[in-house]
Amino acid sequence: MKWAEILERQASWHPDSASDLRLTTDEAVELYTNAPLHQLMSAALERRNSMHGPSTVTYLIDRNINYTNVCTINCQFCSFYRPPGHDETYTQTRDEISARIKELEDIEGVRILMQGGVNPDLPFVWYEELLQSLRERHPTIALDCFSPIEIEGIAEVSGMSTLEVLTRLQKSGMHGLPGGGAEMLVDEVRKDVSPKKGLPANWLRVMEEAQSLGLITSATNVIGFGESLEQRVEHMNRLRELQDRSLAQHGIGFTSFIAWPVQLEVNSFGRRNRGQNKVELGSGSTEYLRHVAVSRLFLDSIPNIQSSWPTMGIKTAQMALFGGANDVGSTMMEENVVSASGTTKFQASEKELQDVILRAGFTPQRRDSRYTFLETPKCGASVGELSSPPPVQFPA
Repeated sequence: MKWAEILERQASWHPDSASDLRLTTDEAVELYTNAPLHQLMSAALERRNSMHGPSTVTYLIDRNINYTNVCTINCQFCSFYRPPGHDETYTQTRDEISARIKELEDIEGVRILMQGGVNPDLPFVWYEELLQSLRERHPTIALDCFSPIEIEGIAEVSGMSTLEVLTRLQKSGMHGLPGGGAEMLVDEVRKDVSPKKGLPANWLRVMEEAQSLGLITSATNVIGFGESLEQRVEHMNRLRELQDRSLAQHGIGFTSFIAWPVQLEVNSFGRRNRGQNKVELGSGSTEYLRHVAVSRLFLDSIPNIQSSWPTMGIKTAQMALFGGANDVGSTMMEENVVSASGTTKFQASEKELQDVILRAGFTPQRRDSRYTFLETPKCGASVGELSSPPPVQFPA
């Protein structure tokens, strides 16, 4: 089926008919390959409006905390990690982490996204006591902590299964599991860029275990490793298959999908592929917007698509709102992993995010990590000058 026929068929989509009109992988590749960008983005915008209404774009006030840079995985595209014993390694203390959360509380933040490396020197009790301490000190802050690969590393060090690790960390106060470390859930790509990270099936298994416990999870995707369009769609298909299974069995799945291009400036993956006769890497704005639009049409059971302003810039992230995205992410406050690869803009004020949304013609809306609407300050207002939230809310 040609792209025009596929888009015409997709125009009939509505939530009750999702299974009947679901894109196949071949159709997704056809759209990715041949559909003009304008028509593709228009179809994705129509889908986004069918799912969320045409007016509201959400954002989150949170903070990234990278609690350690010690890691044994050695991903070639990562400039953040340091191997054990390196002079530049660090692991933050409970007090240091708590102080960062206090700064978030001061601006009415609601969540931390805490990730680090796979640090073999930290015993399991360190993680339990950290979460228990943070929960006691900051009871209103959601703790989304430790990517699936970190959970695997903790399990290996502690001699427990990943499910046991997740269960005990949840009891200690962990609220959700970040989607980091997915990159590309395709065996051939993953073996090339991060061979120590394990197969895609491991990441998917840990996420499914987290969902079985009711933990909040998100799905991510990094493009630009030289993968084919078919492999990009394969990544999305594996996410969609897990989403369908988890929703059916546990009533909860991924809240959102976030994609961005690999950053190549100062890491070994970028250096090894420079020069003549090398595969073209990375992703420009047009390709990124195409990826967002295809993901909105293909991932019909994942409710939210987030645009990536830290990697693509504010203007491209704003354009993604017209191509399927319904969320602009978070203020972040700090970021150390992707920025270590050369990207420099990793803070945005709430006013900046509101301005991005307003100038695109949408209404800005604060949310939490479950995509529940929160009271939202008027654009340019001081913290505490709140407007009433609209009556519609995203599903938990």
